Amino acid sequence: MFTGIIETIGTVREWAAKAGGARLHIGAGALAEGLRVGDSIAVDGACLTVTTPIADGFTCDLSAETLDRTTLRALRVGARVNLERPLRLGDRLGGHLVTGHVDAVGHIADRIPQGEGQFARIRFPAPLGPLLVMKGSIAVDGISLTVAELSRDSFGVALIPHTLDHTTLGSKRVGDGVNLEADLLGKHVARLLATRAEAGERRELTLTQLEEHGFA
Repeated sequence: MFTGIIETIGTVREWAAKAGGARLHIGAGALAEGLRVGDSIAVDGACLTVTTPIADGFTCDLSAETLDRTTLRALRVGARVNLERPLRLGDRLGGHLVTGHVDAVGHIADRIPQGEGQFARIRFPAPLGPLLVMKGSIAVDGISLTVAELSRDSFGVALIPHTLDHTTLGSKRVGDGVNLEADLLGKHVARLLATRAEAGERRELTLTQLEEHGFA
Protein backbone atom coordinates (compact mmCIF):
# COMPACT_ATOMS: atom_id res chain seq x y z
CA MET A 1 0.00 0.00 0.00
CA PHE A 2 1.25 3.48 -0.93
CA THR A 3 0.17 7.08 -0.34
CA GLY A 4 0.90 8.83 -3.62
CA ILE A 5 3.57 11.03 -2.02
CA ILE A 6 6.62 10.62 -4.26
CA GLU A 7 9.91 10.17 -2.40
CA THR A 8 12.36 10.68 -5.24
CA ILE A 9 12.79 10.52 -8.99
CA GLY A 10 14.75 7.54 -10.26
CA THR A 11 16.47 7.00 -13.60
CA VAL A 12 16.16 3.98 -15.87
CA ARG A 13 19.60 2.44 -16.40
CA GLU A 14 18.50 -0.64 -18.31
CA TRP A 15 15.31 -1.97 -19.90
CA ALA A 16 15.71 -5.44 -21.37
CA ALA A 17 13.05 -7.61 -22.96
CA LYS A 18 12.95 -11.22 -21.84
CA ALA A 19 10.63 -14.18 -22.27
CA GLY A 20 7.17 -13.21 -21.01
CA GLY A 21 8.11 -9.68 -19.98
CA ALA A 22 11.09 -7.43 -19.30
CA ARG A 23 13.73 -6.59 -16.72
CA LEU A 24 14.13 -3.05 -15.41
CA HIS A 25 17.17 -1.55 -13.66
CA ILE A 26 16.56 1.78 -11.92
CA GLY A 27 19.02 4.12 -10.24
CA ALA A 28 17.38 5.36 -7.05
CA GLY A 29 20.13 7.09 -5.06
CA ALA A 30 19.68 7.14 -1.29
CA LEU A 31 16.20 5.62 -1.56
CA ALA A 32 17.83 2.28 -2.46
CA GLU A 33 19.46 2.00 0.96
CA GLY A 34 17.91 -0.84 2.90
CA LEU A 35 15.99 -2.35 -0.01
CA ARG A 36 15.79 -6.13 0.14
CA VAL A 37 14.83 -8.85 -2.30
CA GLY A 38 11.05 -9.13 -2.36
CA ASP A 39 10.35 -5.54 -1.24
CA SER A 40 7.59 -3.68 -3.04
CA ILE A 41 8.21 -0.31 -4.67
CA ALA A 42 5.96 1.90 -6.77
CA VAL A 43 7.49 2.91 -10.10
CA ASP A 44 5.37 5.57 -11.82
CA GLY A 45 2.47 4.26 -9.76
CA ALA A 46 2.90 0.58 -10.63
CA CYS A 47 3.72 -1.73 -7.73
CA LEU A 48 6.81 -3.80 -8.58
CA THR A 49 8.94 -6.29 -6.66
CA VAL A 50 12.64 -5.75 -6.04
CA THR A 51 14.54 -8.73 -7.46
CA THR A 52 18.11 -7.45 -6.98
CA PRO A 53 19.07 -4.61 -4.62
CA ILE A 54 22.10 -2.63 -5.80
CA ALA A 55 24.13 -0.02 -3.89
CA ASP A 56 22.24 2.91 -5.39
CA GLY A 57 19.42 1.20 -7.25
CA PHE A 58 17.51 -2.00 -7.86
CA THR A 59 16.23 -4.31 -10.56
CA CYS A 60 12.71 -5.67 -10.98
CA ASP A 61 10.87 -7.86 -13.45
CA LEU A 62 7.93 -6.66 -15.54
CA SER A 63 5.24 -9.22 -16.33
CA ALA A 64 3.31 -9.28 -19.60
CA GLU A 65 0.31 -7.93 -17.65
CA THR A 66 2.34 -4.94 -16.44
CA LEU A 67 3.63 -4.22 -19.94
CA ASP A 68 0.09 -4.41 -21.37
CA ARG A 69 -1.58 -2.17 -18.79
CA THR A 70 0.98 0.51 -17.89
CA THR A 71 3.34 3.01 -19.49
CA LEU A 72 6.35 1.02 -18.26
CA ARG A 73 6.48 -0.74 -21.63
CA ALA A 74 7.60 2.55 -23.20
CA LEU A 75 10.47 3.25 -20.78
CA ARG A 76 13.93 3.60 -22.21
CA VAL A 77 17.40 4.15 -20.75
CA GLY A 78 17.61 7.63 -19.25
CA ALA A 79 13.87 7.96 -18.58
CA ARG A 80 12.91 9.46 -15.22
CA VAL A 81 10.37 7.68 -13.00
CA ASN A 82 8.52 8.48 -9.78
CA LEU A 83 9.47 6.23 -6.85
CA GLU A 84 7.72 5.53 -3.57
CA ARG A 85 8.32 2.84 -0.97
CA PRO A 86 5.31 1.21 0.73
CA LEU A 87 3.47 2.78 3.63
CA ARG A 88 4.59 1.46 7.02
CA LEU A 89 2.06 0.78 9.77
CA GLY A 90 1.88 3.97 11.85
CA ASP A 91 3.10 6.31 9.06
CA ARG A 92 1.15 9.47 8.31
CA LEU A 93 -1.16 9.12 5.30
CA GLY A 94 -0.26 12.34 3.50
CA GLY A 95 -1.96 11.56 0.19
CA HIS A 96 -4.56 8.81 -0.16
CA LEU A 97 -4.60 5.01 -0.21
CA VAL A 98 -2.87 3.86 -3.39
CA THR A 99 -2.45 0.15 -4.17
CA GLY A 100 -0.05 0.42 -7.09
CA HIS A 101 -2.48 -1.52 -9.29
CA VAL A 102 -2.85 0.66 -12.37
CA ASP A 103 -6.41 0.86 -13.74
CA ALA A 104 -5.70 2.49 -17.09
CA VAL A 105 -3.29 4.56 -19.14
CA GLY A 106 -4.38 8.15 -19.78
CA HIS A 107 -2.81 10.87 -21.92
CA ILE A 108 -2.04 14.48 -21.13
CA ALA A 109 -4.39 16.61 -23.22
CA ASP A 110 -3.49 20.11 -22.08
CA ARG A 111 -1.17 22.05 -19.78
CA ILE A 112 -2.11 25.58 -18.78
CA PRO A 113 -0.01 27.95 -16.66
CA GLN A 114 -1.82 28.77 -13.41
CA GLY A 115 0.06 31.24 -11.24
CA GLU A 116 3.33 29.58 -10.24
CA GLY A 117 1.88 26.16 -11.02
CA GLN A 118 -0.08 24.57 -13.85
CA PHE A 119 -3.47 23.08 -14.61
CA ALA A 120 -3.33 19.79 -16.52
CA ARG A 121 -6.12 17.97 -18.33
CA ILE A 122 -5.79 14.23 -18.79
CA ARG A 123 -7.88 12.06 -21.11
CA PHE A 124 -8.96 8.69 -19.75
CA PRO A 125 -10.56 5.57 -21.29
CA ALA A 126 -14.33 5.25 -20.87
CA PRO A 127 -14.32 2.38 -18.31
CA LEU A 128 -12.54 4.64 -15.80
CA GLY A 129 -15.27 7.31 -15.91
CA PRO A 130 -17.63 5.85 -13.25
CA LEU A 131 -14.74 5.71 -10.76
CA LEU A 132 -13.94 9.45 -10.94
CA VAL A 133 -15.71 12.14 -8.94
CA MET A 134 -15.17 15.87 -8.48
CA LYS A 135 -12.81 16.56 -5.56
CA GLY A 136 -12.05 12.85 -5.40
CA SER A 137 -8.54 11.39 -5.33
CA ILE A 138 -6.68 10.07 -8.37
CA ALA A 139 -3.14 8.72 -8.68
CA VAL A 140 -1.34 9.96 -11.81
CA ASP A 141 1.98 8.17 -12.36
CA GLY A 142 1.80 7.36 -8.66
CA ILE A 143 1.18 10.98 -7.56
CA SER A 144 -1.78 11.64 -5.29
CA LEU A 145 -3.85 14.41 -6.89
CA THR A 146 -7.36 15.84 -6.56
CA VAL A 147 -9.86 15.91 -9.44
CA ALA A 148 -10.57 19.62 -9.97
CA GLU A 149 -12.44 19.31 -13.28
CA LEU A 150 -14.34 16.39 -14.76
CA SER A 151 -15.91 15.79 -18.16
CA ARG A 152 -17.02 12.76 -20.12
CA ASP A 153 -13.52 11.78 -21.26
CA SER A 154 -11.05 13.94 -19.30
CA PHE A 155 -10.31 15.28 -15.86
CA GLY A 156 -8.26 18.23 -14.66
CA VAL A 157 -5.77 18.53 -11.82
CA ALA A 158 -3.94 21.49 -10.34
CA LEU A 159 -0.16 21.05 -10.13
CA ILE A 160 1.57 23.13 -7.49
CA PRO A 161 5.25 24.12 -7.92
CA HIS A 162 6.38 21.40 -5.49
CA THR A 163 4.71 18.71 -7.60
CA LEU A 164 6.26 20.09 -10.78
CA ASP A 165 9.72 20.24 -9.19
CA HIS A 166 9.73 16.90 -7.36
CA THR A 167 7.90 14.54 -9.72
CA THR A 168 8.10 13.67 -13.41
CA LEU A 169 4.93 15.65 -14.16
CA GLY A 170 7.15 18.71 -14.40
CA SER A 171 8.63 17.36 -17.65
CA LYS A 172 5.65 15.53 -19.15
CA ARG A 173 4.38 16.90 -22.46
CA VAL A 174 1.00 17.00 -24.14
CA GLY A 175 0.34 13.55 -25.61
CA ASP A 176 2.49 11.68 -23.08
CA GLY A 177 0.95 8.64 -21.42
CA VAL A 178 0.42 8.44 -17.66
CA ASN A 179 -0.60 5.60 -15.35
CA LEU A 180 -3.96 6.16 -13.65
CA GLU A 181 -5.31 4.54 -10.51
CA ALA A 182 -8.76 5.50 -9.24
CA ASP A 183 -9.52 5.86 -5.53
CA LEU A 184 -9.68 2.47 -3.79
CA LEU A 185 -12.81 3.23 -1.75
CA GLY A 186 -14.62 4.48 -4.85
CA LYS A 187 -13.85 1.22 -6.65
CA HIS A 188 -15.34 -0.83 -3.83
CA VAL A 189 -18.49 1.30 -3.73
CA ALA A 190 -18.83 1.00 -7.53
CA ARG A 191 -18.47 -2.78 -7.28
CA LEU A 192 -21.07 -2.93 -4.50
CA LEU A 193 -23.55 -0.98 -6.61
CA ALA A 194 -22.86 -3.13 -9.67
CA THR A 195 -23.42 -6.31 -7.66
CA ARG A 196 -26.74 -4.99 -6.38
CA ALA A 197 -27.79 -4.08 -9.91
CA GLU A 198 -26.88 -7.54 -11.19
CA ALA A 199 -29.03 -9.03 -8.43
CA GLY A 200 -31.96 -6.91 -9.55
CA GLU A 201 -32.04 -4.73 -6.44
CA ARG A 202 -33.46 -1.26 -7.09
CA ARG A 203 -33.32 0.21 -3.61
CA GLU A 204 -31.24 3.32 -2.97
CA LEU A 205 -27.87 2.85 -1.26
CA THR A 206 -28.10 4.10 2.33
CA LEU A 207 -25.53 5.30 4.86
CA THR A 208 -26.36 2.26 7.01
CA GLN A 209 -25.51 -0.09 4.15
CA LEU A 210 -22.21 1.71 3.54
CA GLU A 211 -21.36 1.44 7.25
CA GLU A 212 -22.14 -2.29 7.19
CA HIS A 213 -19.60 -2.73 4.40
CA GLY A 214 -16.97 -0.53 6.04
CA PHE A 215 -17.27 2.53 3.76
CA ALA A 216 -18.60 5.09 6.28
